[in-house]
Amino acid sequence: MDTNRIEGAATGFNGRVQGAAGKLTGDSKLQVEGKINEIKGQALDAYGRVVDGLDRNLHRVPARYQDKARQGLDFARNKPLLTTGIVAGAAILLSGLLGRRR
Repeated sequence: MDTNRIEGAATGFNGRVQGAAGKLTGDSKLQVEGKINEIKGQALDAYGRVVDGLDRNLHRVPARYQDKARQGLDFARNKPLLTTGIVAGAAILLSGLLGRRR
């Protein structure tokens, strides 16, 4: 199990507790912070599930690319925000290039 999933579960749980405490005390700021942490936890868990899925399918990569694929997966595990930014940037560039072909 990816550490992002564990961190996501813990963050989500803490967010739910924060939200409940805010609701109980009438503290709207605490409620909002709790909701933000809950959503952050869900995002981390989802990212961890993607990394776990990639890890399970690593055996399908040709043998000569296994080391590079493992390095890329380790990078994604250790730097989730940077990886997400890189993928989003690549998606924007590709959509721009493919959109101009029509």
